[in-house]
Amino acid sequence: MRINKYLAESGHCSRRQADELIKQNKVFINDEIAELGSQVDETDEVKVGKKLIINHQSSIYIAYHKPVGVICTTDETKRDNIIEKIDIKERIYPVGRLDVESSGLIILTNDGDFANKIMHPKFKHEKEYLVETEQVINEQSIKKLRQGIKLREGIAKADKILRVSDNKLRIVVHQGWNRQIRRMVENIGYEVLSLKRIRVGSIKMEDLPPGKWRNLTEKEKASAFAEAFRG
Repeated sequence: MRINKYLAESGHCSRRQADELIKQNKVFINDEIAELGSQVDETDEVKVGKKLIINHQSSIYIAYHKPVGVICTTDETKRDNIIEKIDIKERIYPVGRLDVESSGLIILTNDGDFANKIMHPKFKHEKEYLVETEQVINEQSIKKLRQGIKLREGIAKADKILRVSDNKLRIVVHQGWNRQIRRMVENIGYEVLSLKRIRVGSIKMEDLPPGKWRNLTEKEKASAFAEAFRG
């Protein structure tokens, strides 16, 4: 196994980040400085700096229905952190974030390379949200969301919009900026009552109850991997 894949599968970082650490001479195999493309197996001792990296765990892929109030942080000293809600012995982390006021689907994994490709905007993975506002949403406002809303990061656009009711929309985006949907809707003058993510790529939340989690099915994993590593 290549050293960058070993580090990614251990959950320490992505392959790209591993390559950077290797270039900086921070990765060691049996106390020798690793090189790009170095091979390792289960008998080798791998360190990043002085930290021993162990890669003997199976890859984990979890779908979790995050309730409002749960914080997407791996800092277990924080109250209501997402890791304590999942409560498994393996080290995992969330793929992306949902703000504390929002609910819905979030993926957790120990596969750093997979997580990086799902999160990175250049891969354009779709995220679908159900948005409820206090006011009736008019067609002119929907047009603005499609055309693009100026945020500090740039122009945020809805890739697809489906009206559910007078004050509910299903909105699909791929950019994934911080609190993007909430900021887009508030920018055009609407108060968001609730915001729920219902899909990430091909993975759907469906009938998973709030606060519950499940392992991804083999079909979901195959589809997610195909999306994550396309191109």
